[in-house]
Amino acid sequence: MKFTSGNWLVKEGYTINFPKEIHDIEKDDEGVILYAPCKHINHRGDTLDGPLLTIKLTSPVENVIRVQTWHYKGGAKRYPNFEVSHNQTSYQLEENEKELIFSSGTLTAKISKQPFRIELIDGSSTLTIIDGKGLAWITGPENKTYMRGQHSLKVGEQLYGLGERFTPYVKNGQTVDVWNEDGGTSSEQSYKNIPFYLSNRGYGIFVNHPEMVSYELGSEVVSKSQFSVEGEYLDYYLINGPTPKEVVSRYTDLTGKPALPPAWSFGLWLSTSFTTDYNEETVNHFVDGMAERGIPLSVFHFDCFWMKEFEWSNFVWDERNFPDPQSMLKRLKDKGLKICVWINPYIAQKSKLFDEAAEQGFLIKRANGDVWQWDLWQAGMGIVDFSNPKACEWYAEKLKVLLDMGVDSFKTDFGERIPTDVVYYDGSDPFKMHNYYAYKYNEVVYNLLKEEKGEKEAIVFARSATTGGQKFPVHWGGDCDSTFEAMAESLRGGLSLTMSGFGYWSHDIGGFENTATPDVFKRWTAFGLLSSHSRFHGSSSYRVPWQFDEEAVDVARQFVELKNSLMPYLYRTAVENSQTGIPVMRSMLLEFPEDTLCESLDRQYMLGESILVSPIFNEEGIGSYYLPNGTWTHLLSGEIVEGGTWRKEKYDYFSLPLFVKQNTVLPRGAITDRPDYDYTKDVCFHVYALQDGKKVSTPIYDVNGEQVSLITIERQGKEISVVADMNNQPFSILLHGEDSIQSTSSGQWTSGPEGVTISIQSSNELKIILN
Repeated sequence: MKFTSGNWLVKEGYTINFPKEIHDIEKDDEGVILYAPCKHINHRGDTLDGPLLTIKLTSPVENVIRVQTWHYKGGAKRYPNFEVSHNQTSYQLEENEKELIFSSGTLTAKISKQPFRIELIDGSSTLTIIDGKGLAWITGPENKTYMRGQHSLKVGEQLYGLGERFTPYVKNGQTVDVWNEDGGTSSEQSYKNIPFYLSNRGYGIFVNHPEMVSYELGSEVVSKSQFSVEGEYLDYYLINGPTPKEVVSRYTDLTGKPALPPAWSFGLWLSTSFTTDYNEETVNHFVDGMAERGIPLSVFHFDCFWMKEFEWSNFVWDERNFPDPQSMLKRLKDKGLKICVWINPYIAQKSKLFDEAAEQGFLIKRANGDVWQWDLWQAGMGIVDFSNPKACEWYAEKLKVLLDMGVDSFKTDFGERIPTDVVYYDGSDPFKMHNYYAYKYNEVVYNLLKEEKGEKEAIVFARSATTGGQKFPVHWGGDCDSTFEAMAESLRGGLSLTMSGFGYWSHDIGGFENTATPDVFKRWTAFGLLSSHSRFHGSSSYRVPWQFDEEAVDVARQFVELKNSLMPYLYRTAVENSQTGIPVMRSMLLEFPEDTLCESLDRQYMLGESILVSPIFNEEGIGSYYLPNGTWTHLLSGEIVEGGTWRKEKYDYFSLPLFVKQNTVLPRGAITDRPDYDYTKDVCFHVYALQDGKKVSTPIYDVNGEQVSLITIERQGKEISVVADMNNQPFSILLHGEDSIQSTSSGQWTSGPEGVTISIQSSNELKIILN
């Protein structure tokens, strides 16, 4: 929200009050409290008639400083609030006549007493500054008040995140209101709003407010990032890295690590699509058609019309098309499939559940006691009140019936259009609940799956989210068009989301609205199957590849099999995400923070730490991409190129810029028809451009997330030593770029077009001498 008019004037109707100096200081075991009047105190009379800001600094996690600022502290408690983990850490405090120095780890707040100023420093490097106008209490029209935070931006500083945003990837120059809305992927609105941004200077700021947070990021004041909330209190955390990865990891220390999704969820999902006609015969036509064409399928998803029209959600199969759903589900599961069904938190008036929920007080109400209803989406629909524990139990009981039938997962759609002219069962503030509703909704569904299926089998396919929603994976990008432009905006949204603490992200392959051309569909198929999760889904047409052309069938088969073969690597990355919070799909900046050219790249990404993906977004088939410094090997062709340069090449539908960085040991499985298998069985470790003196260790995890093997490969000159703990399983090593070797202490070796392969039956240690 903007409060000024240009550089000199305050907008009419507003008054901005800044702290001028620190008049008093209180210290305790928790932190330090600063009392900062909004005028200079020259004599005792100046202590009268004017606002005093109370500023509290604490450190809930090492290298994190929490800044809380009050004007009035006597307001009624408002909730809900984000679940933020606080492990109160020790801090260091130094004081002299002119300044106070508050430190946590390598992060220091140097606080000037007069005039008021806070400099945030990592070691000896200034990260950002809260100057004399950096904290403010503001009065506005209609007796509204606001609290504002403002931080300096250095020359060349760029900001990222704030949830899944489809606007430009670098957020500088943008005005962003953190407010969940159902706006598709082509506007400034977002399904997933996260009040956290990350700076390329190696710090992040998390504003701890579930209600609307308004950001001006180098927009109102081009040299400042700014955030404001309505009311008398502002609470935010400054998170030090110093690397972007460490910032994201510490942010998820505060707000929760992503759970580990089941291995089967990384395979291909196929949907019935939205408004299409379908029954069991249609479903079998799709499923059997995929099998007949050799396209591995892991999950089948029933979209909205598995329930009867006008009755969403009643959680009852439409008997006209599915007279015996339990038997149908068993037949599908006998084909090796997992089952997902679409749900939402809205109860249509025609649903048999509406009267039941209304009578028991399970729907959100208006102030006069009426159930809040409208006709936008479902006629006369109400909204489940997840602030009521009994409503949560009731909702979960309805879903449990479906799990007992054989359903494995739920697509938790909607949850964004939550009204504010309402009253909640527990007295929640409706403005705080607007975004937070998505958290409660997905938490209820995810916890049910965890209870019924087990922690390692739980997964939702969610559209809406706020802070903490990363704990309930997976999320997808919402309603996009079927064009190259929509494909690119979807990737921007995904990269912004994964910069905001979310580990996994998917999108509708080929687009949701309208129907893609075969060209777009085939390019999007490669992109989708090189994302953490992959789903064919659409609106008014089926999304099976043969509906486009026969080449699309071959493209789908190749990239599904490729992804399945990469599962030893992908699942290791997923396990590490659950431990560290570092996402599976990640911006180039996360992996190459020292490379200035990576700071603005939004049409390519890293899949894990080692594989660079650059989807193709044009009819000409031109891949335009940047390779950071180092030796890169094309994953499909084996071409070896030197980085530090932009490249532009033409690709057919069976390839795209897909490169493995140097010093990578990439495990690939022998199984390509499914994603969940024994990742140690006949695994091949692909070694890419291992540099002299480099030592790389690569663990393998099983489908339960437990480490079951470890291989360490080290190169010294012409000698490569291998130490492997493979539980007596045979494995192989492929040295890319080599055409022959002198000798090996164990195993048989053969040369091929990609390099030299050494097959090892059972060995803990071996040495390879290169020519």
